[in-house]
Amino acid sequence: MRIARPRDRAEPAASEITPRTVFLDRRRWLLAATAAVALPGPAQTARPGKLAPLAGAKSPVAGAVATDRPTSPADITGYNNYYEFGTDKGDPARHAGTLRPRPWSVTVEGEVHKPATFDLDTLLRLAPMEERIYRLRCVEGWSMVVPWVGYSLAELVRRVEPTGNARYVQFVTLADRAQMPALRSRVLDWPYVEALRLDEAMQPLALLAFGLYGEVLPNQNGAPVRVVVPWKYGFKSGKSIVAIRFVEQPPRTSWSSAAPDEYGFYANVNPHVDHPRWSQATERRIGEDGLFAKRRKTLLFNGYEAEVGQLYAGMDLKKYF
Repeated sequence: MRIARPRDRAEPAASEITPRTVFLDRRRWLLAATAAVALPGPAQTARPGKLAPLAGAKSPVAGAVATDRPTSPADITGYNNYYEFGTDKGDPARHAGTLRPRPWSVTVEGEVHKPATFDLDTLLRLAPMEERIYRLRCVEGWSMVVPWVGYSLAELVRRVEPTGNARYVQFVTLADRAQMPALRSRVLDWPYVEALRLDEAMQPLALLAFGLYGEVLPNQNGAPVRVVVPWKYGFKSGKSIVAIRFVEQPPRTSWSSAAPDEYGFYANVNPHVDHPRWSQATERRIGEDGLFAKRRKTLLFNGYEAEVGQLYAGMDLKKYF
């Protein structure tokens, strides 16, 4: 299968490209998966490497994959931001075993013609699953390359038919102290909420994700369903989603409410707009020689400028950060 790449996208070095044999093994596994999507009944363990196969995933989508070498499963599942389980990067893997990803439902409400509550099985079958290898860039200056499994968020948006008043989409995450012990902290005003403009949510790269590396999302990565917006900093991609609201006015978001001078609504990856406490010009790729890894140059829109740059044409990206 030919993977289409826009001419102006920054190409990775040869050492970063996934070996062909590894890619083909993954592709054969995905193509061999059955069409019936299934998740295990008991709660998922938070320990890396204890995931269940996610059936129904197809081969990578042309034009929607980065060709960097994927970060190892151990790093992806062991180094996370998920403050509901603690602020240390290892806390989610240690403590997220209390999360119960089944039963689960997501309520869609607000400015839509067809409000609905989708149970997890319905969401899993709403559209064909795809594996998409996306760069993940966090505002603290670290990055990963993650093989997500899911489908475009636009598939769900079209299903509920937004009204003419819908301008923004807000994502509300689970807030249950019995399952998320760190909710007792005052780091943020819970529940965690994030939002996109409607046209951002409709951009095909925005993903509703249910798995990674061809397997069910582990709890610490946002089980059982999360959003992935690869051209934005990681905090924009809400985990463990329980409600999606379509609204007319810009909605509240957690980090822009807690620290508006540090975390803007748009949060587009931008090497030219620094965080007040550190530069965003470079990044450290997790899994590359530890703390002594050579830092990489940060790419505008995380390398997806060709796909999403038109969404912000004419905008002052320093003002609307």
